[in-house]
Amino acid sequence: MEENENQEINEEKEELKSIVFLTKFEDFFLNLFDKIHLKFLSDIYRKKREVWRYLIFGALATVVNIVVYMIGLKVFGISNAISNAIAWVAAAVFAYFTNKFFVFASKVDTKKALFREVVSFFSCRLFTLVIDEAIMIITVDKLHWNELLMKIIANIVVIVLNYIFSKILIFAKKDKGEKSK
Repeated sequence: MEENENQEINEEKEELKSIVFLTKFEDFFLNLFDKIHLKFLSDIYRKKREVWRYLIFGALATVVNIVVYMIGLKVFGISNAISNAIAWVAAAVFAYFTNKFFVFASKVDTKKALFREVVSFFSCRLFTLVIDEAIMIITVDKLHWNELLMKIIANIVVIVLNYIFSKILIFAKKDKGEKSK
């Protein structure tokens, strides 16, 4: 029993270290912006920190998605749809952890709540994968449009939908009286 409690405490400490590092990293650049007379930019960031974090980590997930897609397609000669699905898996795993820990700072107190969070995250991501695949199959395979340009456009659509799902359904803040189930 005590060993489990110690493990949970150590996991929470590691989680906090990551969040503290990110906050210090952000504060370094925000203070730098303040000093070089770009305070208006740091003020904008501070007012909507969660949205900006989502955009930053969403952009990084998009880079993961596009790089893995292009490697599968161009280096390994894997088909458009399969390369896209492999890229989705890589980007979705990256996005889950960055969204959970850095963007929404999600804290769940039971394994059941964690399971629900993971299932809802990947269920919503599967929905947007279908949209992504449809865009890619129609525009690249059927209409023969540029695959990189279409991948970027598909990712923009997906990022917007994923933010809405993450904010409203997956990592929604609970009322103070409501515990994670």
